Amino acid sequence: PPASQCNTAPVQCCNSVQKAGSPGIATLLGLLGIVVQDVNVPIGLTCSPITAIGVGSGASCNNQAVCCENNSFNGVVAIGCTPVNIAL
Repeated sequence: PPASQCNTAPVQCCNSVQKAGSPGIATLLGLLGIVVQDVNVPIGLTCSPITAIGVGSGASCNNQAVCCENNSFNGVVAIGCTPVNIAL
């Protein structure tokens, strides 16, 4: 969805987004005690929110702007991330 329609949480800027089954991601999820049922779920790493004020022409995310279903892990990981276009 476009950044303005991210209904699950604020748009996040993540350092990287990889599948849950990737070797490094699987290890990190295991260490954090996070169970993900599908190895293809996109996981965002080291994420921080992009404020609503920043969305649009003033927004910047040098890495991956995403909308995530579950970001309850203090930005270390975010689960179910889909890329968004913040240049709206």
